[in-house]
Amino acid sequence: MLTVIGCFVGDHNVWLVALAGLVCALASATAMELLTHAVRAGGRSRFTWLAVAAAAGGSGIWATHFLAMLAFEPGLPSGYGLGLTLLSYADAVAITGLGFALATTGGRVRAAIGGAVAGGGIAAMHYTGMAAYQVPGHLLWNPALVVVSVGLGAALGAAALVVGLSSDGVRGRCLGAALLILAICGHHFTGMGAVTLLPDPAVTIPESAIRTDWLAAAVAVASCLILLMAGAALLIDLRERRRAAFERERLLSLANAAVEGLVVCRAGQIVSANEAFARLAGAEAASLAGTGLAAYLPGLVAGSGTPDQPLEAELVQVGGTTIPVEVIMRPVAEYGRQPHHAVAVRDLRARRRAESEIHYLAHHDALTGLANRTSFHARLERAMRAADGQGTRLAVLCLDLDRFKEVNDLFGHAAGDAMLRDLALRVGGLLDGNQLMARLGGDEFAILTPQGPGSADGTAERLAERILTTLAAVPAASGPVIATSIGIAVYPDDAPDQRALLSYADAALYRAKNEGRGTCRRYDASMGAQIRDRRMLEHDLRHAVARSELHLVYQPQTQIGTGAVTGFEALLRWVHPERGTISPAVFVPIAEETGAILEIGAWVLREACRTAAGWTQPLAIAVNVSAVQLHNPHFVQFVHGTLFETGLKADRLEIEITETALIRDPGRALLTLRQLKALGVQIAMDDFGTGYSSLSNLRSFPFDRIKIDGSFIKAVHTNPQGAAIVRSVLGLGRGLGLSVVAEGVETADELSFLAQENCTSAQGYLLGRPAPIERFTAHTHGAQVQGAQVQGAQLQGAQPGRTAAVA
Repeated sequence: MLTVIGCFVGDHNVWLVALAGLVCALASATAMELLTHAVRAGGRSRFTWLAVAAAAGGSGIWATHFLAMLAFEPGLPSGYGLGLTLLSYADAVAITGLGFALATTGGRVRAAIGGAVAGGGIAAMHYTGMAAYQVPGHLLWNPALVVVSVGLGAALGAAALVVGLSSDGVRGRCLGAALLILAICGHHFTGMGAVTLLPDPAVTIPESAIRTDWLAAAVAVASCLILLMAGAALLIDLRERRRAAFERERLLSLANAAVEGLVVCRAGQIVSANEAFARLAGAEAASLAGTGLAAYLPGLVAGSGTPDQPLEAELVQVGGTTIPVEVIMRPVAEYGRQPHHAVAVRDLRARRRAESEIHYLAHHDALTGLANRTSFHARLERAMRAADGQGTRLAVLCLDLDRFKEVNDLFGHAAGDAMLRDLALRVGGLLDGNQLMARLGGDEFAILTPQGPGSADGTAERLAERILTTLAAVPAASGPVIATSIGIAVYPDDAPDQRALLSYADAALYRAKNEGRGTCRRYDASMGAQIRDRRMLEHDLRHAVARSELHLVYQPQTQIGTGAVTGFEALLRWVHPERGTISPAVFVPIAEETGAILEIGAWVLREACRTAAGWTQPLAIAVNVSAVQLHNPHFVQFVHGTLFETGLKADRLEIEITETALIRDPGRALLTLRQLKALGVQIAMDDFGTGYSSLSNLRSFPFDRIKIDGSFIKAVHTNPQGAAIVRSVLGLGRGLGLSVVAEGVETADELSFLAQENCTSAQGYLLGRPAPIERFTAHTHGAQVQGAQVQGAQLQGAQPGRTAAVA
């Protein structure tokens, strides 16, 4: 009786044994690669790759067994039964394929079960193949070793598939293949050790048995198949590696092209990161792999929170500096067949800066950097609540630059802006942390300052005096001297709420301006009545045209030599139903400030032209036009339409403007005057000498007449400088070819002086008081000779120092 275990060395062909081991190694490695690819493939293609893996693995197991059997040389003739040999091959492929299919359904438990089934396939193939082994003798089996061989194959098979399929790397697959080799070889040789060959000459080998040379050919075919499978698996692996490398490079390129930082992490560890995140973290992208995400985003746990929900956090850079970021996390189920999380990190520094700038602009004035109106009101509301709770007082100072509009008109808006910045800088330097200065708009400023507990503390008044002293002591960098008026109101002494407090401070400011400018005034009850009265006047003035409360009076313009009336100046009057007659010096400035002058001025021009068009004598009609009207872009079209509507010839209309209207916007004023001249309208400079009288204005603008202000006429006998100015203007008019009209002539002495200086035209109370046009019917409807005789008699009979007038 011979035991196989005792004759391995002496009765085995070493080369065939080595070849069997090589075939086993190739089959195991091929099967493991194909299984891995089947798992990656998924879907229907998974079953195709499982079938290929079963064929490769089963063929390898079968070929290893029979190569080892061919290597055995017991010295006896042998053969193999055809049916059992084929069945052993079928067992190897089918049962092993079933185990592979179970192992690839997911999870370590199923991989272990599938590996054990594959080990059972090895055993089934082995013992079916041994049953096909035919020799002249009998095979005796050791049941214990048979059980050990089956258990060894199942255990090692389970371990092989668990290790090989649970690892992503080559090392894991190689270890799984090595365990599969041990499962095949260990089972085979253990199973061979369990058999004892007992020779018996009476036993013969059937003629149908497969001879060993045929079996060698079959094993060669199976080995070639395994080699082909191994080559295919190698090609597949190389292709997969290239595809994976290309995919990784493509994904990395896409990730690096992203503006936001991108991180893929698993169990809190960074697997990969793009260049944007590396720049945020202050590190190299390659060095981030394997580090903890918490090192850069402390307190952020991967998987916590709502997916795709942005969270704000602090990113810690390598140097320890923190920067604000927005983080969005999302689970990635298909990344490496294991749970991962993708983390998008967006730098918030630019957004925070923009938000800070927006917040600053929303609460501060862009020109001066002071608090704006909204911020001031909010601070005032908080301060008033605090004052109520603490029983303290606070004051509001309203500041308004004196003649700021004239600064803009004369020096330009750049100089005006510089003046506002100068004011903010100087006054702001006088305030402490408990006080707030704000620009409410234009040249309006306000200061909020706490008051002492005493009712006569005077803190606000002292601050106002310091402001006025500081502004008066230092010349302005922008050129013009800064002058301001200040109004003061105290809470709760003067006003019970915020609205009243600001209104009362504004009323005190209005009083300061009316009482000489450059001063400060504290609110008192009389100011409230004054402000309310002005508001009522503004309201009534807006409705004066519609209520027919306005009317025109006319003052004649007369030739000094002959006394003939050459025209009339239309003058506006307002008779209020309750207040009576209101002086133009009161309501015209209000109309210009509120914008009501546009409607009123349109009515005056239309009414004056309509009246003059009804005269039988072609006398001129002069109408005063404010700067607001002159700079209105539709003014010329309105004048043209009015002339066409009333039928008045354009050369009979004279537009009177002051030099102030020219200074505001010289370019627009020049264009408007040239367009009026193109219509044929006459242009007169009114109140010459009282504004910013400039010879360049007479040269640059198309004036037809100069009107000397009455203040100079009154001074011709009392002030040598006044007389010199009148002579100069008359000479200037003659030199420029402009007619000159003297306004405000009230005495015969004034008229005699003008006659001696060759002044041709005049108007004033001496020559005719303003009156309704019906009083001048003799002049407007043909009695020119009689009028001339009357005017001559008045001129001859007037004595120096006496005032004469035409009623």
